[in-house]
Amino acid sequence: MQTYETVIGLEIHVQLSTASKAFCADDASFGGAPNTHTSAISLAHPGTLPRLNAAAVEGAVRLGLALDCRINRRSCFDRKNYFYADLPKGFQTTQDRAPICLGGRYTTGGASPRTVRIHHIHLEEDAGKSLHDQDAADSLIDLNRAGVPLLEIVTEPDLRSAEEVAAFMSGIRRLVRWLGISDGNMEEGSLRCDVNVSVRKNGETRLGQRCEIKNVNSMRFARRAIEYEVKRQIELLENGGTIVQETRGFDAATGTTYSLREKEEAHDYRYFPEPDLPPVVLSETYIEDLRTAMPILPEALETGFREQYGLPDYDIEMLLQERDTAYYFMEVLEHSGRPEMAKPIANLVIHKLLPWSTQTGTPLSACPVPPGHWIELLEMIDRGTVSATAAFLRLLPAMLEQPDVAPEGLAAGMQLIQSADPDMLGKVVDEIIAQNPDKVAAYRKGKKGLIGFFMGELMKASKGQADPKAAAQLLEQRLK
Repeated sequence: MQTYETVIGLEIHVQLSTASKAFCADDASFGGAPNTHTSAISLAHPGTLPRLNAAAVEGAVRLGLALDCRINRRSCFDRKNYFYADLPKGFQTTQDRAPICLGGRYTTGGASPRTVRIHHIHLEEDAGKSLHDQDAADSLIDLNRAGVPLLEIVTEPDLRSAEEVAAFMSGIRRLVRWLGISDGNMEEGSLRCDVNVSVRKNGETRLGQRCEIKNVNSMRFARRAIEYEVKRQIELLENGGTIVQETRGFDAATGTTYSLREKEEAHDYRYFPEPDLPPVVLSETYIEDLRTAMPILPEALETGFREQYGLPDYDIEMLLQERDTAYYFMEVLEHSGRPEMAKPIANLVIHKLLPWSTQTGTPLSACPVPPGHWIELLEMIDRGTVSATAAFLRLLPAMLEQPDVAPEGLAAGMQLIQSADPDMLGKVVDEIIAQNPDKVAAYRKGKKGLIGFFMGELMKASKGQADPKAAAQLLEQRLK
C-alpha cells in the first residue's frame, strides 16, 4: 500500500433549490406523492418544448464566481443520448461543448489543506428515480425528480485520499448552502458525487486506469468506497492483473464496490447540440451585478475570526457552518463594539442559541431578542450581577419569552441579582458555621476541600443571590 499513490477526481452533482424544474414550470421540491411533480414537458410528450429556468443560470454563475471560475459568456446545451427507464426523453439535456463555468479552484480547510482545480461546471437536468425494493417482481419509477436542475462540478484528479475527498465534499456542501443555491442534503440526494479512483506507483507521473464509483451520497460512504476501491486496485495490480475502466457501485452493507458496466466513452453518448434551446448569452452587467451581490465567503471570514478575534478552531468551524450563524455572531459582536467580547459571544451563540434555533426551527436571524440585550446579559455575568448558571438556565429562556424586557429588569423580577452586601452575607455565613460545627473543626484541621460544601450551603441559603467571589472571601475569613 505504501508504494502506491492514490489519485482521485470527482464529479459532484448539486441539486439547485429552485422552485421549478430546469426546463419547465413543474414543482422541483423534494418529496410529494410519486409522479405528481410532472407535466407533459417533463414526461417528454411529443411536441413539447423546453424553456430554460433563469434561476438555475443564476445559481450556476454564483457558484462559478465563488470557485474563481471563468464564466462563459456564451454557453450551449447538448443532448446526451442514453436509455434508462427513469429518463423519459431517452436523452439528457446537459452541456458538453460549452459549459457555463470553466476552470477555478477550491482549497480545503483543516490541518492539511489541499487546493483542488476545477475543470468545469455545467448545468443539466436530473433523471427520475427507480425503486427496486417495493415489489419482488417489478421495479417502480418515480419521475418527480426528472428535470430538476443540477450543477455538475468536475474536478481535476488532484485529490489523494479518502480524507481529502471528505474535506472537499464538506467544503462544497457548506459553500452551496452559504450561497443559498442548494440545501446540500445528501440524504435527499441534493448533493452526491461520482468518484473516479486510480492508483499508480510512487513517483509515476502518468495516470493509472480509473474506475468510477457511481452516486455516492454520504461522506461516510465516500470514505469507505474509496478505501475499498484503492485496496482492490492495488491487490489486482500486485497479482499481475489489469485495471479495466468501468463504472462501479458501492454496497454499504458489505463495504465493497461492484461492477455495473464498462465505462462508456463520450462518443457512446452521441452528443449533439440541443436544437430546442438557444445559446445562453450573459452580459458583463449581469455577471458584475451577481458578483457585487455575493456574500462574504466563509474562507475570508475564517481568517478574520482567527487573526482579529483569536477564536479557536472549534469555534470558527461551528460559527462558519452556516451563513446565518456567522452573520448573527458578527451582528452581536458589532453591537458590542468590543473585539474582546468575541469569545463570550461565540460561546453564547454556539452553546446556547444554536441549540435553541435547532429545537424551535427558528433561524438566528429571526431571534426576537435584540443584540444589545445579549451584550447586557454577558456583561452582567462578567460583573457578577448574576451567576452564569442562573443566567443561562433561567434568565436566557425568560429573555426569549419576553424579548422586549431588559435583562437586568427580568433578573431583578426573578430575584437572580447577586448581592455582595457584607451584612447580608455575614449573617448567612454565621448561620452556616453555627449549623455545621463538625465540618468547621475538620476544615480548621486542614480539610480545605470542605470550602466547596460551605459555598454550596451558602448559595442554597441565599437562594443563589450571594456574589460567589465576595461570599468565598468572607467564608474563608470566618472559618479561620
